[in-house]
Amino acid sequence: MTTRILIAEDNPKQAEVAVAYLRREGHQVTWVGDGPAALETHRELRPDLVVLDVMMPLLDGVTVCRVLRAESETPILMLTARAGEDDVLRGLDAGADDYLTKPYSPRELAARVRALLRRSGALRDKDQPVLRTGDLEVDVGRFEARISGQAVVLTAKEFGILEVLARTPGRAFTRAEIIEKAFGFDKYVLERTVDAHVRNLRRKLGDNPDDPKYVQTVYGRGYRLAEQS
Repeated sequence: MTTRILIAEDNPKQAEVAVAYLRREGHQVTWVGDGPAALETHRELRPDLVVLDVMMPLLDGVTVCRVLRAESETPILMLTARAGEDDVLRGLDAGADDYLTKPYSPRELAARVRALLRRSGALRDKDQPVLRTGDLEVDVGRFEARISGQAVVLTAKEFGILEVLARTPGRAFTRAEIIEKAFGFDKYVLERTVDAHVRNLRRKLGDNPDDPKYVQTVYGRGYRLAEQS
């Protein structure tokens, strides 16, 4: 399957390198140079992933990210020239799925793109397993969660957390382990966001937050998926 990638980058030289490398990886790549063009092209193209520079003319990348996230669940990889925690968190809070600090190598960009596409389902192997515990099914290949056969609509981040927990029901994972296995992010920056994703995940699973049936809190450790027969 050919994946469609949209790159929004105002530096033509950097964009040229990224486009060429990702095309050699087999992706179909479209490049735009400003924020409004990114929004318009995303609506027309419906890409599988967006690579989005923070500093762009007319409309900055963080604003574009917020609009994209309000309109779709397309994975977003933010490019930032600054690696400070506040700068990174601005993009992640706006809905970005990962970030990459400039200067970066094309190989690292390609690796981050592959990881996001796998997590979103665009590169998932349809022969991947269906993970089951009790009435909960996590269909890795189809990127679907079901309770008693009824689909549960999850974001890529929520599904990533659930998949990690479902692969070893009963095992307690720390927040740092969840981040590494589900997202591959810097734990110092993102540990605080795991709890928010878990709250949303529990709500969608119908879990009672005071006595959850599925995603349980292990105090002093993190979270686990309850073992059910």
